[in-house]
Amino acid sequence: MPKIAKDTSVQTVITTFEMTPGTCQDLLEALTDAYAEFISKQPGFVAAGLHVNDAQTRIANYSQWERREDFLAMLRTTEMRNRNRQINELCKSFEPVMYEVAGTFGGA
Repeated sequence: MPKIAKDTSVQTVITTFEMTPGTCQDLLEALTDAYAEFISKQPGFVAAGLHVNDAQTRIANYSQWERREDFLAMLRTTEMRNRNRQINELCKSFEPVMYEVAGTFGGA
């Protein structure tokens, strides 16, 4: 489970996927398979979550890695390059962006 904290040393990657409602479930299954079968087994992987909007036109993916280099190494593998080609066919666009946690807030 992802842990969001300002003082964490992990690399956070947020990826937004845009698709049509007709391809949302197929894309969600492709992403779920990628995490279950490959990504979660890569060196440096910490945790991830997938979120789908109500209109089924966007999927947001939040992942954490021990180091930036671990995430980049996973992207460069033949396995992930092939998976990303398939994922790209199911969506209009997707873009992974690396972030640092600037703050967290909790309710009472």
